[in-house]
Amino acid sequence: MISPAESKVEQIRQKRRDEKYCVIIPSYMEAKRIAEVVSHVLRYVKAVVVIDDGSADATSEEARKAGATVIRHDINKGKAAALKTGLDYARNCGFHVVICMDGDGQHDPDDIPTFIEAYVRTGVPALIGNRMGDLTNMPLIRQWTNKFTSWFLSREMNQYVPDTQCGYRLYRCDIIPFVSADSERFAAESEILLRIADHGLRIDAVPIKTVYRDEKSKIRPFKDSIRFFSMMRRYRKSRKQA
Repeated sequence: MISPAESKVEQIRQKRRDEKYCVIIPSYMEAKRIAEVVSHVLRYVKAVVVIDDGSADATSEEARKAGATVIRHDINKGKAAALKTGLDYARNCGFHVVICMDGDGQHDPDDIPTFIEAYVRTGVPALIGNRMGDLTNMPLIRQWTNKFTSWFLSREMNQYVPDTQCGYRLYRCDIIPFVSADSERFAAESEILLRIADHGLRIDAVPIKTVYRDEKSKIRPFKDSIRFFSMMRRYRKSRKQA
């Protein structure tokens, strides 16, 4: 016999299952793979929004033909700006939950049910993909970068996030006002987590697969390190002033 407490928990979880989900895909020059990604995502979620961040190729056309809603930036503004465009769109359109992923095929859409199941079960408002359970295919430079930044940021946030650089994420839409960043590239992913933690919100991790094909790593150790520590300096200064 189900107790009243168990019945209440199941009602809450069913409500989460019935919420409106949307997948946001910031993309730049991804005409080669975006249609495949969008088609795959649509197996799990009905609404897919691709933000074409000023691509000079056919990214918008390929995404639209595959079934995505496309929002295009006239010029390249960077991933943080593309994310903001997509998140604002989802919130304004009444979605309850968004899943953010990249358009280059390195995030496997088959992991979407894992994110949704974890959210339905826990209600945690920010779930971050965790690639660190299987490092077989991860380039060494990514392993070093991820381990260091995850250790550093986890200490700063007072909560453990094993893969802070992973852009495959789920956000509950009511926290979108806190999901913003002024930084560029990989520093933006870190800044978003810091801002979420600043509001006392719980962040958790979801194990995902690592997918690496023939792409050259986009990490630039020297430049990205400068961006990361510049972001940290600005963040600490703003928090001190606040």
